[in-house]
Amino acid sequence: MQLPVSRVEDFAKSWVPREKVSFIEKVKHTISPPPPIKQKLARALYKLRVQSNKLEYIIAKMKERDQALFERVVKAQMEKDQAHAAMYAAELAELRKMTKALMMAKIAVERIILRLETVLVVGDVVSGLAPVVAVVKDIRKHLLSVVPEIGLELAEVGELLESVMMETGEFHEWSVASPSVYSEDAKKILEEAAIVAEQRMKEYFPELPSTLPSPSGEQQNK
Repeated sequence: MQLPVSRVEDFAKSWVPREKVSFIEKVKHTISPPPPIKQKLARALYKLRVQSNKLEYIIAKMKERDQALFERVVKAQMEKDQAHAAMYAAELAELRKMTKALMMAKIAVERIILRLETVLVVGDVVSGLAPVVAVVKDIRKHLLSVVPEIGLELAEVGELLESVMMETGEFHEWSVASPSVYSEDAKKILEEAAIVAEQRMKEYFPELPSTLPSPSGEQQNK
C-alpha cells in the first residue's frame, strides 16, 4: 500500500526519536521518556520469545505426562483391566487435546515473532502489524482459560502493538478494515499453525489402540 508523503514523514519521525525538541518536551521526556516505535517493537518481540519458551516448557511437561499415561493404558490392557485402560485412555485423549491447542498457540507465536522481525528490518508497520494484532488477540482469548499467565502477557503484547499502530496513525484504518482485509491474513497464520500442530502431534505421540473399552466394560471406537 502506497502511503502519502506526509504519512511517511510522520512514520519516520515516530520510528527514530526526534533530535530537536523544546525545553518543555525535554523535561517531560526526562521524567517519562516515550519509547520510540522500534523500541516498542523490540520489547514486544522479547515478550513473545519469553512466552514461546514458556509454552515449549509446558508442552515438554505434557509430553512426559502423555508417555506415562500411554504406558498405563498399555499395562492395563495387558492385565485385562478394561476399566482402568478406558479411564487412562480418556485422560490421555483430553491431555492430547490440550497439548495440541498449546502447540498450535506456540507455532502461531513463532509466526508472529518472524513477522515482527521482518517489520523491524523493513519498517512496514501498516501491513506487518495488523494481522499480528488480530492473531495475538485470538491466542490470548484461548490461553487465558488454559494458561492465564501467558494469556495476560499476550494481552500486554497486543496493547503494545496497538499503541504502535496508534502512533503511526494506522490504528483507526486497521480497526475499520480488519474484518474484511487483515483478518484474512490472520486466519491464514492460524490455519498454518493448526496444520503444523496436527503434523507434530502425529510425529511425537503414538496412536492409541483402534478400540478401547469404556469404564462400563463396553467397547468404544477411537
